[in-house]
Amino acid sequence: MGQMEGKVIIVTGSASGLGRAISIYAGKLSAIVVATDINLEGAQETKRQVDVSGGIGEALQTDVTDETLVTTMIHDVKKRHGKIDFIFNNAGYAQNGEFQDITPEDFKKVIDVNFWGVVYGTRACYPIMIEQGYGTIANVTSLAGLIPGGLMTAYSSAKYAATGFTLNLRSEAKQYGVHVVAVCPGYLETPMHANADNVSEYIKSHDKEYRSKKHRYPTAEKVVGKLMHGVFHNRAIVVTPYIHLPFWWLYRIAPGAVPWAWDIIIRRIKTKEEQKII
Repeated sequence: MGQMEGKVIIVTGSASGLGRAISIYAGKLSAIVVATDINLEGAQETKRQVDVSGGIGEALQTDVTDETLVTTMIHDVKKRHGKIDFIFNNAGYAQNGEFQDITPEDFKKVIDVNFWGVVYGTRACYPIMIEQGYGTIANVTSLAGLIPGGLMTAYSSAKYAATGFTLNLRSEAKQYGVHVVAVCPGYLETPMHANADNVSEYIKSHDKEYRSKKHRYPTAEKVVGKLMHGVFHNRAIVVTPYIHLPFWWLYRIAPGAVPWAWDIIIRRIKTKEEQKII
């Protein structure tokens, strides 16, 4: 149990998917898990599962785009428990489609959740951990924050910003005994992706057909063990599933290859959907 027994861990976006998987995993290691989400009912179900797993769960409603709410929540956890050992800034919001179809308001929403949500959680926890002389800030960004893709300009922009922010802070935090880790999962079968906002019409049609097929992507429960292993060992960047590592390596060697490949993929999707209409 060593890594988490009696430790206080905050997980944002914990109502489902990866956030719930992290919470339950920590619960099995006898942690005190504060499950937070804008969806209180989902957070309460996560709390119940944490309790069943052997941990001590709490459920709180928090909107990560509101700095005041995030700060108040974190300070309240510190006041009640006397410390914060881990925070997983995990809340996310996915959006797919061409840039020309994304409104400024939609773009801002993606940035607010996926970037500012990470910054707000970090800003509130960081001084507490500096004072303690220990703690881990695990910012859940994405493989999309390491490798550019197509049809997700807002999402990838936010994730790139969150990854850059995390790695820059890591270099500052070491002197204070604080670990800062960028967790970069690839595509997982989670409700966030299933409920993604598809703004381009041909993507809506393609996604509906795709969702009706059996998927080959792993669930959050399948990868959470290796993810947590990377966090426990203070890896700068944790990529999971490992099958995605070659794509990251390839991008670093030949950065032009990924946009080229996505151009082909996008053209094929559009052609396929246009042929259905004809």
